[in-house]
Amino acid sequence: MDITTFVVQGRDKALLYVHLLLLTSERAWAQAMGMKSSHASDDKGLNSHARSHVVSRLTKAARAAEELVEALGATDESGASTTDVLEAQAYAAMIQAAMCFEKHSWEACLRNYATAWVVYSALQSSTKTDIYKELLSETIDPSIRYAAYQLKTPRTTPIPVIAHKAFPQSDSALVENVNQLDPTILKQADASQDAKDGESIPQTLTWRSREVKIEDAQIAEAWAAVIQAKKTLSEKVKEIDDDHHFEKAAAYDEILAATGDAVDATKTAIDELRAEGVGSGDPRMQSLQITRTAVNYEMVSWRIGRNRVLTGGDDGAAERYGHGRRRRNKAKAKDEPLKDERELPTSKKLHKLKEKVALYDGTLQNLRTIKELPGVAADEELAAKLDASVKYFEALSNLSIARSHSLVGNVTNALALINHSLKLSEQASSRMPNLAHDPTRPVNVDVSAESIASLSALLTGELQRHRAIVHIDNIRKEEIANAHSGSAPSAAKVPLVDRLYDYPIGGVDLANVVEFPPKRALIPVKPIFLDVAWNYIGYPGKDPLAASDVKAQSAPSATGEQVEQKPEEKQSAKRGWFGFGRS
Repeated sequence: MDITTFVVQGRDKALLYVHLLLLTSERAWAQAMGMKSSHASDDKGLNSHARSHVVSRLTKAARAAEELVEALGATDESGASTTDVLEAQAYAAMIQAAMCFEKHSWEACLRNYATAWVVYSALQSSTKTDIYKELLSETIDPSIRYAAYQLKTPRTTPIPVIAHKAFPQSDSALVENVNQLDPTILKQADASQDAKDGESIPQTLTWRSREVKIEDAQIAEAWAAVIQAKKTLSEKVKEIDDDHHFEKAAAYDEILAATGDAVDATKTAIDELRAEGVGSGDPRMQSLQITRTAVNYEMVSWRIGRNRVLTGGDDGAAERYGHGRRRRNKAKAKDEPLKDERELPTSKKLHKLKEKVALYDGTLQNLRTIKELPGVAADEELAAKLDASVKYFEALSNLSIARSHSLVGNVTNALALINHSLKLSEQASSRMPNLAHDPTRPVNVDVSAESIASLSALLTGELQRHRAIVHIDNIRKEEIANAHSGSAPSAAKVPLVDRLYDYPIGGVDLANVVEFPPKRALIPVKPIFLDVAWNYIGYPGKDPLAASDVKAQSAPSATGEQVEQKPEEKQSAKRGWFGFGRS
């Protein structure tokens, strides 16, 4: 309530009177709550004398609150606005409801809490502050639910419907002030009742082939919101391009909020039953435990899906780092080549890989949370699927760490991590059920067999590539060690043209391509010609007839008589080739 209006208008007496009534009411209410809390540890609770004292204090507080409403209601004299009067009426209704709660007057208690609920809801929608939201969720809503339970109201009835029915519609001035502040509050309650009558709110919940009945209205409304959020998410994901990871991840906010509300509503319902003394063997408690597992699994599943979207396509398996400069004109076509792009430096690549690893760690933590939910460990099929998912994301995490090692030059560590990742992916492939991949559906905790097979193929290629890199790196290190020890000093001095059969591990020395100026060296020329001419070459110190004798012996002849019959041909053969003779 904005009481500073009285100061501006110079109404000091009215301001003092408002402060006096408000402090009187608060003091009496605080005394009552103090006495009630002092007996909270007693086994028997409040006795009759203590309860009478508490009720008397709350009666005094309620009387002071009513006088406050009357004082502000005279707007001509007080100068209070409609908001001030409404807030005073809601405050008085809360004090009256607390007094009726202690007196066990459930109808009057529900009526006053309903008045406070409607007024504070209208104030919240108009002011957009969290003060009224906390007051509604922590104080008024549980009190309305408890009073309605005492009046045998079904749990499936939503709180807005209960408040609308118990709200005093006969008070035309109050209804008019509420409608001036927010005319949709009372209509929303009618819409909630019509929706309930039309059975748009789900009455059952299915979890792993087990169907349970939803008996709590808050859980039913929250689950209906989850179903609607799923449809909305599917539509948004289809419209967003795969390259816009952050926009697609932002589309998960609605369903995460809806599943969070469902988890809170389920926890509240379980706490209420426990407060009433309902045991774990009661069918209502068992149904709520199944519902609790279902809604928690749904919430964690979409958290994992959001992390998978942020890691990029193929769950971040592909080695993509983006570019240093982004396209400024977003309206350009997708097929148009990007301009002004440059490769990211190593430091930024390492930072992106670190972000990926953090997302994988969050996903693994969420998977461990799912495995701790009641009933999950007993489900063998679900447990096997979760174990396979753990192996899959561990393989992705190790792959990102291996790439970071490769960027800084630790190729041996990268090879070991990739080999470990391949083993993990093979284990995941053997344990994961054959789930079909639907690219149109939003991703969540479910990992398809195609994704695991694609990761295994990628890791196989990366393993072979890094084996070659490690081998080359070992050869390079060996050559560097030999160069420092002096065991092979001449290898670096040989020109490149004479070392074409060796891979230049240390790089190519363009200053030593060929030897210049060239030196004299023996070069093999026409080896076939020299072999044939061997028989016709005369060497110093050798008999000139020896060559001709060798030729005669090597020449093909049938018999010795044919050689003797042709002496002239033998003499002519001594003249050599081209008719030149030899000395």
